[in-house]
Amino acid sequence: MPKRLSQQIIISLTIIVMVVSGVSGYISLKNQEREILQAMITGADQLSKGITSATWHAMLADDRSAAYEVMQTIAANPGISRIRIFNKEGRVMFSTKAVDEKQVNKSAEACAMCHASSKPLVNIDASSRARIFRPADGNRQLAMITPIYNELSCSDAPCHAHPKTTNVLGVLDVAFDLGPLDSELSAARVEVLAVTGIQIVLIGLFIVFFTRRFVDKPINQLIAGTRAVSEMQLDHVVEITSSADLGELAHEFNVMSERLNKAMAELNQATQDLELKVKDRTKQLEVAHQKLLQSDRLASLGQLSATVAHEINNPISGVLNLAMLLDRIMKEDGIPKDRLPEFRRYLGQIIDETTRVGRIVSDLLAFSRRSKPQSTNMDLNGVIKSTLLILRHRLELGDIALELHLSDTLPLVECDGSQMQQVLINLVMNGAEACQNKGHGTISIMTRRENESVVLQISDTGDGIPKEALPRIFDPFFTTKGEVKGIGLGLSVAYGIVDAHGGDISVESTVGMGTVFTVTIPIKKSPVQSGELTGVKG
Repeated sequence: MPKRLSQQIIISLTIIVMVVSGVSGYISLKNQEREILQAMITGADQLSKGITSATWHAMLADDRSAAYEVMQTIAANPGISRIRIFNKEGRVMFSTKAVDEKQVNKSAEACAMCHASSKPLVNIDASSRARIFRPADGNRQLAMITPIYNELSCSDAPCHAHPKTTNVLGVLDVAFDLGPLDSELSAARVEVLAVTGIQIVLIGLFIVFFTRRFVDKPINQLIAGTRAVSEMQLDHVVEITSSADLGELAHEFNVMSERLNKAMAELNQATQDLELKVKDRTKQLEVAHQKLLQSDRLASLGQLSATVAHEINNPISGVLNLAMLLDRIMKEDGIPKDRLPEFRRYLGQIIDETTRVGRIVSDLLAFSRRSKPQSTNMDLNGVIKSTLLILRHRLELGDIALELHLSDTLPLVECDGSQMQQVLINLVMNGAEACQNKGHGTISIMTRRENESVVLQISDTGDGIPKEALPRIFDPFFTTKGEVKGIGLGLSVAYGIVDAHGGDISVESTVGMGTVFTVTIPIKKSPVQSGELTGVKG
């Protein structure tokens, strides 16, 4: 069966019509055949009785030649094949055909209807006395058996009287040719088949026409409307007037499309409003991120203030002492020539110490400066060395050893040097604080290249981080140091900076053994990552 509903209806109804018309034609043909045959049986019975009546006087007068002549004359009429007379013993007393047998067995088809029981039947209706058979060399034939009864006039006749106890003297067998009937039935069959075929064709055409008009076309309109809705053409209208039910369905479909159109319009408006709100919130978050980044800088500056004071105090004290020595060397008439090399040496030391102070102050200002992120090709090893210059005294105060394993072949990295310095300060200071409880420790910094990225690995031998706290260490304001020592922004800021550079930061830690932070930064950022960098996770 096809999958389309209209085709299923057409095929199903056509099959039903074919079956009904075929059965109806078959029944009609059988009824017509039965009626014609019954009419022939009735006519044959009447003719048989007419023959017995026509030959009654001749038979009564025992004028057999006259009786046989009458039968021969009747048998010459069209449609009559033969006329025979049997006596009660089954012997053929007369036949219009000389080739017939002279004796008929009582069990033969012509006699079986009367002699089927032990006592022969006397009164049999016409239908039971008729039989249809087909001889070996001809058309079908209808034979009518008519008993010749022993009437009172026969039993009292002086010529050939029969006992009164004999009911049937013989049998008249008249055979009719059914060839014309068969021809008529064949013509009737052809006519019935033709009429049935015409009915099937006409009804099939009507079924196809009305199915396509009242079923297929409306369904195709609904399918087209559904396809339009699926393609978001919500203004498509389906108009069906051929059927009240399908028209109501089309109306409800149009109402649904209209409501969906309104809902989509409201949704689009809500989406636009939401996009505007998201943009506003994004701007607010960017401002908040910058504030948090600056807050982390300030917190880091607070931690570095003591270190920077010591770092600056030492060279300033040396400069002061050297200045006092220079003052002593210098006389009213100038510098003695014998002390000129010593004076120059002290002056060079002053220059070195003031240059050191200037470099420390410059690095500190670069770290604390609130400027827009700048992505340039930076030497990551150089950033590490300049940052450690600020942190070295802090590590020495905590009795923390520093190990550097920097790759000599490390390529330049496209990044913001100030932000990478901030990441390094946060991770190194966290490692230093983790080692304070032990009184000593080691911080190791390693760099290497992996494919198209560089890897910065910072490890410490501190207390480590509990396993349950590892999933949250990069969350803003989450800290394991307690409220006194930290506010929980350092690692969050570091995560945001690394993520903004298109990199990744991961941590491995064992309680009591230490922690390893691994930072991976791509050598070249993608176009999306080349925009402004934000510095806070979340």
